[in-house]
Amino acid sequence: MSAQPPSRLHRVLGVRAATVVGLSAMLGTGIFAVWTPALDLAGSVVLVSLFIAAVVAALNAVSTARLARVHPESGGAYAYGRLRLNRFAGVTAGVAFLIGKSASASAAALTIGVYLWPGAERWVALAAIAGALLVDLRGIVRSTRVSALLIVALIVIVVSTLGWGAASLPDMPTANLPADSPVAVVAAAAIIFVAFAGYARITVLGEEVKDPARTIPLAMICSFGVVLALYVAAGWVTMSAAERGVILGPAPIESIAELTGSSVLRGAVVAGAVLGAGAVLINLISGMGRTLFAMASAGDAPRALGGLSRQRVPHRAAITVAVAAGVMVIPGRLSWALALSGASILVYYSVAHVASFTLPGPWVLRRLVPIVGLALAWVVIAALLLTLLTSVSPA
Repeated sequence: MSAQPPSRLHRVLGVRAATVVGLSAMLGTGIFAVWTPALDLAGSVVLVSLFIAAVVAALNAVSTARLARVHPESGGAYAYGRLRLNRFAGVTAGVAFLIGKSASASAAALTIGVYLWPGAERWVALAAIAGALLVDLRGIVRSTRVSALLIVALIVIVVSTLGWGAASLPDMPTANLPADSPVAVVAAAAIIFVAFAGYARITVLGEEVKDPARTIPLAMICSFGVVLALYVAAGWVTMSAAERGVILGPAPIESIAELTGSSVLRGAVVAGAVLGAGAVLINLISGMGRTLFAMASAGDAPRALGGLSRQRVPHRAAITVAVAAGVMVIPGRLSWALALSGASILVYYSVAHVASFTLPGPWVLRRLVPIVGLALAWVVIAALLLTLLTSVSPA
């Protein structure tokens, strides 16, 4: 067995546990929340937006996985930018990550509120953030075990709902939903991209993964493949429902469940949304806390935030990011939280692409992947900004 790289934290996560981390970071908010704002922008070509988001995410995954093999430590692209480029690049990635993931955490919390108690989303969201923080403070092993149970239940619920919902679609002619513009189709990819962004959560836990050079790439591939299959199915079913005149509210998967006429299934969807977004929230709080911990340890954030609890958890950093997520909940705009998250996280990955230029390897991995990935990321960011500036809201 090869020696483990030095670590300040406990290396306890294998391939299966790391895959669960990736799945729990991706499933939940995305599959339950992105389809209504994405359809508003892209219409019947929303699957094109999904394809763009998936390509951007896959290119990001290649660059971050290559970097994680060389630098298996906490911090993700913050650490990579700092080590491979310079301090400014690292801090840029770290700040973008914290802003983007705080927005993601608020979106996950608001998703829980939208499904569980419409009209009281903010209060439910704040309570959910507090609960996720308490789980994380108990340690990464326990939070991963909780996430594993949530993911199994979520996949069963989602697959059942999509299958039954597809069979219950109204038997009527379909009508194409017009896209706002080609730019809006690309902008929708930024919103859908949030649903994929969680795979990098595995690299953020670099100091808690066993044999990271092998475990991190395998876990990223496995989690990405499962999520892509589920998102294609969810995108097609929600698009087909909208084309048949079904009104999709802020809780689109619940709208699909209503087509079946089953109160049991509808209740299961609500439970699934709460469980799935809860798993995302737990992992976001954990990942943000460890990034802030890494920044504090390097002197790029207040040193006091680098403290560890008796469970070897960066508790001060976790509490700080939970408060930040709570502040972003206050406006109560789920779609805007998704848009902010997508744009910020793409900036984070841009630093990873530039950092990957400094790694040795085949030309395709060393040059082509980061160049195309960086270009696509900024095309998507520009499309989203242009869409917002021209008052075409993603809500």
